Amino acid sequence: MRVTILGSGNGATAAAFEWAQNGHEVAMWDLPQFPDNIDAIARTGRIEGRVKFEGTVPIRYAGHDIDAALDRAGLVLLVGPAYSTVAFGEALRGRIHPDVPIVLVPGACNGALVLKQTLGLELLDDTYVIGETSTLPYGCRLVEPGVVRVTTRVITGLFAAALPSSRTDVLIERLAQVWPQVEPARNVLQTTLQNGNPVIHPAIMLMNASRIENTGGDFLFYTDGVTPASANLIEAVDTERLALAAALGIELLSEPELGFRQGYMGDATYQTGYNQGIGFATSQAPSTLDFRYLTEDVPYGMVFMSELAKKVGVPTPTIDAVIQIASVLLRRDFRAEGPRTPDTLGLHDLAPDDLRRL
Repeated sequence: MRVTILGSGNGATAAAFEWAQNGHEVAMWDLPQFPDNIDAIARTGRIEGRVKFEGTVPIRYAGHDIDAALDRAGLVLLVGPAYSTVAFGEALRGRIHPDVPIVLVPGACNGALVLKQTLGLELLDDTYVIGETSTLPYGCRLVEPGVVRVTTRVITGLFAAALPSSRTDVLIERLAQVWPQVEPARNVLQTTLQNGNPVIHPAIMLMNASRIENTGGDFLFYTDGVTPASANLIEAVDTERLALAAALGIELLSEPELGFRQGYMGDATYQTGYNQGIGFATSQAPSTLDFRYLTEDVPYGMVFMSELAKKVGVPTPTIDAVIQIASVLLRRDFRAEGPRTPDTLGLHDLAPDDLRRL
């Protein structure tokens, strides 16, 4: 099968390696303003994998010509941060086919909803198979352009759903060719809420704010940054997220339970699970507070949870406090900025029972 991957960062390169290693013809595309990795792959025609992935694999195409990348594709994977979804959707507009699933890996806070808006599709239009996963299947980093190090491969706890969920079976069938561990989620609200980044990243950032500024991030983010106090904050945020999901009739795994299942940590606890977890052991702290752990996870993830919780009557005092403190530290109004709220995503007219049926 021909597989097209939009994006060229850590996760996109890891995904390209694994799908190619499993015998698929892989093409990679990215916007012209992100040339380094994709141009290096284009020059050699290959990707090198290290640690969990070993060796090199061929790549059919790598570049900035979207039509060349999409040629005869049977699956399109969008692998990038939340802010990339609109740009990827604009590149795909007029080029999608009903038989070719398009999957955001991960959805990164309602990615499937945003993609359908960008493509000009109705929310519950089932003509096309458009969906998202709850997480990236890897812990990975680019070592250098064209070389990716994968330290953790998720063996369970990878959820996926289409929008509407009536097409999830098609999406799962296609993804399972390389990711047999993928599990069907109830709907895209489950995949979005199961994304743990907004639960863990902002809490650790805020509890280590002065340390980040004083050292330029010269410490291990989880190993050194998760203490009893920061663990308590992560747990409080997670408890509110789980309550929100329950109000929507969605069963979520707690964040440490998910991390344990995925192989990132040795025990499902909020402190030692993170600061002793093998999957987090080498993660360096950001060098600045102006980093996606706050600038993406707060406005895209936490603001959405807070606003959705208001809609279904679930209190979120800790989530609201994190949003406010992060806004103060970076002198930005993250709640006002919030690009993905029930209103902006077209969910404002849906009653709680309608949300459960997505």
